[in-house]
Amino acid sequence: MIERTRTAQGREIAYEHVPGKLPGVVFLGGFKSDMEGTKAIYLRDWALAEGRAFTRLDYSGHGVSGGAFEDGAIGDWFEDACAIIGLTDGPQILVGSSMGGWIALLVAREMPDKVAGLVTIAAAPDFTEDSMWDGFSEAQRTELATKGKVALPSEYGEPYVITQRLIEEGRGRLVLRDRLALPFPVRSLQGTADKDVDQSVALRLLAHAEAEDMRLTLVKGADHRFSDPACLALIRDSVNEVLAALE
Repeated sequence: MIERTRTAQGREIAYEHVPGKLPGVVFLGGFKSDMEGTKAIYLRDWALAEGRAFTRLDYSGHGVSGGAFEDGAIGDWFEDACAIIGLTDGPQILVGSSMGGWIALLVAREMPDKVAGLVTIAAAPDFTEDSMWDGFSEAQRTELATKGKVALPSEYGEPYVITQRLIEEGRGRLVLRDRLALPFPVRSLQGTADKDVDQSVALRLLAHAEAEDMRLTLVKGADHRFSDPACLALIRDSVNEVLAALE
C-alpha cells in the first residue's frame, strides 16, 4: 500500500513499505524514474516471496510524490531518501540505480548506522558535474546562466530540463573527491553497452571507495536500463550475496 509522509523540509513523499525479515532492502531509483519501474517492482515481488522487508519511494517531483521535478536537486532527493530510510527498522541494504547509486553513497556517508550493505546498478555518482556540466557546450553553459535552465534530449521520452540549481547544488554533494568509506558488503553492477553511464565511472568508484568487501560485475552488452530477465536475476543474486556476507 502506498503511504505518504512529509519531510522535515516540507516535501510530500510517497512510499511503500513491505514488512518482513531484517535487514530490509530499500530501492533508490534514478533520475526521473519512479517506484513503478521494472527493477523496483521485481525487487518488491522478490521480497514478498522471501518474506523480506522492502521499501521503495518516489523522490519529490518524481512519480506520485508532491512537488515539481524542475524544483529539485540532488540534495533534496537525498533528504527525501533519508526521511523514508529513517522510518525503517535497523540498518538496510540499499539498492541504488543510476542516480540512486549516488544517493545511496550519500546516505552511506551521512547515515552509516542505517546501512548494512549496498548494491549499485549503473551508479552515477557526481553526474551533474562530471557528465552534465563537463559535457555542456559553451552555448549550453551560457543558456544555463542566462535562462536558469537548459533542455537535454532523452532516449526515454521528453527532454530533460536541467536547471542551474541542479548543477550548483550538486557541487556540494560530490562523493568521488573526498574520502568515501563503505565498511559493509558492496556489489556494483554495470553494463558495457550503457550509453548514459560509462563503465569508467564504475571503475573509478571501485578505485576510490574504501571498502574491504566490494566487487564490480561488468555485464557485456547490458544497457543502462539493466532490466532484462538476466540482469534482474543478477540484481537479486547481488542482494542475496550481501545478505550472505552479513550472515
